[in-house]
This record gives sequence, C-alpha cells and structure tokens, in this order.
Amino acid sequence: MAQPKAARAAAAAAVPDIAAQLNLASACINGAESMMAAPAAAGRPPLVVVGHRGKGMNALASPDERLREVKENTVRSFNDAARVAGVGYVEFDVQVTKDGCPIVFHDNFIYTEQDGKISGKRVTDLPLDEFLSYGPQKDQDKVGRPLLRKLKDGRTLMWDVRSDEPLCTLREAFEGVDARVGFNVELKFDDDLDYQEEELAGVLQAILKVVFEHAKDRPVIFSSFQPDAAQLMRKLQDQYPVSEISVQYNQIPCRCNNGLLLFLHCSCSDRMAFSGREQ
Repeated sequence: MAQPKAARAAAAAAVPDIAAQLNLASACINGAESMMAAPAAAGRPPLVVVGHRGKGMNALASPDERLREVKENTVRSFNDAARVAGVGYVEFDVQVTKDGCPIVFHDNFIYTEQDGKISGKRVTDLPLDEFLSYGPQKDQDKVGRPLLRKLKDGRTLMWDVRSDEPLCTLREAFEGVDARVGFNVELKFDDDLDYQEEELAGVLQAILKVVFEHAKDRPVIFSSFQPDAAQLMRKLQDQYPVSEISVQYNQIPCRCNNGLLLFLHCSCSDRMAFSGREQ
C-alpha cells in the first residue's frame, strides 16, 4: 500500500499572470486549425493539439465561464473536444479503484455533502459502484450523491458546470468517444505517496488490460508525472509510447487554461515538457 512521503519544504513558485494565460488560451483555440495545417519547421515534427481533460479542465472559482462549460474528463467533454478543429488527441487522468477498475478522474480525493457536512474519500480507496454514485447518474431514476471539488486554496465548492455528465470508466471512454481521436492516458498517482513496484504494476496491468481489449486502431500515448510508473509501463509493454511529464513555465510548448494542450514530439520522445500552471 502506498505510504505518505515525509514532509517536504514547499518550493516557492511565481504565480503566473492568469489574464495573460487566458489570452494565450484564446489564441490556441483560434489558431489550432492553422497551426495544424502549417508545415513543420525543418527537423521538427508537426504540432499536435490535445484537449486537456477533454474540452478543458473545470476551474470552479474562475470568472471565465469557458472553464465551467462541460464536466471535465467525461465522454461528452472528449467528444466536444474532438469536434474542435485541429484537435487530434484528448488527454485524461486514469486511476484504478479499490476493486481494480480503471476510471477517469483527476483529483486524488472526491467530495460530497450530506446533512450539511462535507466529507472526502481517496478515489483509489473506493469500489467502482461507489465512485460512480457521485454526480449525475446514467440511470435517470437514480439520484447521485452531490459532487464537490476541493480547490487549492482550501475551499470546497459544488461541482457546477453548464453541461453536467456522469463520471466514467476508461472502458466507457474507449467505447463512447469518436474513434478518430487519439488518447493521451495520464497515469495518475498521488505525488505525496510512495509506491512500491508491486503496487504500481498492479495498477498499470489493470489499465493495460482495458487498453489492449478496447483501443483497436485508436492512437494511444501513456504519460505520467510519476517517473517509476512511466518507466515500469515501458517494461510492461512496447506497443504504445510512454512519456514522463515535466513542467516548464513561460516556454513553448504551452498548456493553456482553456484546456488545449499543445506539445511537440508527442509520439517519439520519452519526455513531455508542459508550460502553464494548473489551477
């Protein structure tokens, strides 16, 4: 079982200019099609545009309504992104439930409210049926638990978006998303936990089982901020590219707040460098 890491001193980081990021985000949307059509520079592969968590992450406290348009990391969000000109891939976060099912969800903890009290549980401690019980339900006769999100500033807000959608599994993403769109499957692990190789292997094998059974001809890339997971995924399979993710600020390629993720060398490098700051 993963164990908490020892307390570490937080490194001071400059807070980026949010207005500038939003302007860059708009430029990414408006220029996606022309960038994809433009010839690559000599010796450099063409630019690939990827929908971050589908059509974009949800920043619930942001004044920008685009960041609350559709529930992130859902089948609808992935298909909406697929309809944006120039988008070739969608990126999403995959974790594995306590009973071994790969699911699509970014945060390490999931929150709800009952009788006026807010409570949270670690996603990987939940069985699949409990995870899927949060938020809107596929069965219209069922009422899901209220779904809340804890922000980095400590506030916990209702996860309100204009177009809400049920949470989904990795298999449902393969079955329900336009087959022409590639998947950048981020192998999601908690940065504050130490993982043993046996535990990592169990998680990755559960993910690979779904990918091998349902990917068919869809392009797939694996990526992870967890270097041990990325290295182990390379050992477990050689069919799909695997990239370790590093973050760079104020450099291209860029990670934009509207959700479009732009990067080079997506399928031929073992490292991705993203810029921007996740809200």
